[in-house]
Amino acid sequence: MTDESEQPPHPPPLGAPRPAPAGQAASPGGGVGRATAEGAARPAVEPRGRVALAYAACVVIWGTTFYAIRACIGPGGYPTYQAAALRFVLAALALAALAAAGRARPAPRSPAQAASIGAAGLLNFVSYALLYKAEEAITGGLACVLYGTLPLMTALLAAATGTERASRASVAGALVSIGGVAILFQDRLEVSARQAAGVAMLLGAVTLSTCMNIVLKRKAGGVHPLAQSAWFLGATAVAMTALAAAEGRPLPWPPPPGPTLALLYLAVVGSVVAFAAYFYLIRNTSLMVASTIVLLEPLVALVVDAAWEAQPIGGAAYLGAAVTMGGVGVSTLLGRRPR
Repeated sequence: MTDESEQPPHPPPLGAPRPAPAGQAASPGGGVGRATAEGAARPAVEPRGRVALAYAACVVIWGTTFYAIRACIGPGGYPTYQAAALRFVLAALALAALAAAGRARPAPRSPAQAASIGAAGLLNFVSYALLYKAEEAITGGLACVLYGTLPLMTALLAAATGTERASRASVAGALVSIGGVAILFQDRLEVSARQAAGVAMLLGAVTLSTCMNIVLKRKAGGVHPLAQSAWFLGATAVAMTALAAAEGRPLPWPPPPGPTLALLYLAVVGSVVAFAAYFYLIRNTSLMVASTIVLLEPLVALVVDAAWEAQPIGGAAYLGAAVTMGGVGVSTLLGRRPR
């Protein structure tokens, strides 16, 4: 219980961040978190509805980006790495404009914290470069199954770094969900010797994505999700632009309408909105829960493909969807550890 003398003379205006008690740090959303040894703030528990909304936004948006990427880089579209570079450059510019307008506060508190977020952005760049390259050699279905190992890699590396420990139920649920994703794409899982390099690259992308998430969880506390996205995607954009320039492939001119619309969707919705929602999510829930997003994205992708590309959904897909959602339910509901 604090003394009267410690209270502010007037209550703060509506929408203003609440003052943090001694020994604690305010979170960007106005919550209160406890300072950690790294100087980051552990956020207070946010309303479950807001966290659920961020989770659902990531699932739905990133589930649709599979189709958007194909529309962007398909025949008559943009070269692969140039498309990725344009996506992240446009996203970084939009985020910089929001930051200049004061919509992305608080910003990183120190050069060291900004450097940590930028380093995570470079990990994201390498992960995306490996992912794009791998999908030139392996099927999208196999890519979904392999990327579904992200929760297991998260459980392993988060425990090894002391970031968090996953419960047995979380790991078991992740294994069940990977089986569900495999059922979804059971007719597209063939792997030849030529595709082995693609498999290795995709598993490398999974590992780097896990490391990126751990860096952000440990080092990005107290930073507004939009500010975090600006530094993160800015670093990704610079590195991806350098890679695209080194490849030296020309951009199509005039810009093709369909691929350009897909590119703008990937930049604004698939990057600015989705990454901000994701960074909000990993601040307010465990890495293990956030990692299960990749298990639900294929369900959205299947629905989008059926709607836009007239690909039929068979009985095995419904079984796979049920198994996948059951596994995610086990991971997120039964696998929660008390904070």
